[in-house]
Amino acid sequence: MPPRLHFVATPVPEGQAALANLRQQYKDVGPDAAEIIVALGGDGFMLQTLHAFLERGKPIYGMNFGAVGFLMNEYNEADLAERLSKAEQATVHPLRMRAATADNSIEALAFNEVSLLRQTRQAGKLRILVDGKVRMSELICDGALVATPVGSTAYNFSAHGPILPIDSDLLALTSISAFRPRRWRGALLPHRARVRFEVLEAGKRPVSAVADALEVRDVLSVDVAQDRTISMVMLFDRGHNLDERILTEQFSD
Repeated sequence: MPPRLHFVATPVPEGQAALANLRQQYKDVGPDAAEIIVALGGDGFMLQTLHAFLERGKPIYGMNFGAVGFLMNEYNEADLAERLSKAEQATVHPLRMRAATADNSIEALAFNEVSLLRQTRQAGKLRILVDGKVRMSELICDGALVATPVGSTAYNFSAHGPILPIDSDLLALTSISAFRPRRWRGALLPHRARVRFEVLEAGKRPVSAVADALEVRDVLSVDVAQDRTISMVMLFDRGHNLDERILTEQFSD
């Protein structure tokens, strides 16, 4: 029997039109009864869908209807049930961020990365601890981030961080436009590492923290660790899985 499906789509007109077409061709059983969620959009919408269905834990199959579709399969309305039956799985675990401000402490999850970014013309000044040990006493920079393997091809890669195989037990710690030490690009960390950023001179050099789409302004410290108790499954067409995409990305122009 074909899998029970629920379709969601980006609000742009093209995505909504595709959503209507697919619901005509394939029965939409709703989010609770579905075995697989089919998401129509770009990588940003895939992240939204991962967060939206976190508690339901349903596998998600994305089809590209966005400007960036690294996490998505090619859009094709034909033979969807067959493609899903042959799809390959990638299990992803989010980062858990705890961001402290002068007034509050905020938690959030990030499937791509947690990034710290300067808020004004002044560069940020950060102290970086890994598993409680100071590894960098002072980093003057536009920011820094911790990326998962699935997120390593996104902002991390644009900031000249390493691309990580999807099944690697690693995290990427990457600087963003480091001024001092100028040549420090970052480090590879084991997935169990606990990273702490402390913002130095926070009043003069304010810094925000971003976990996927959630931003916290004027942070004083940020703790980041991968939460392996949370798993989500993404589905990819056979021969076009995330490992293959990561390899292709590393050899592209």
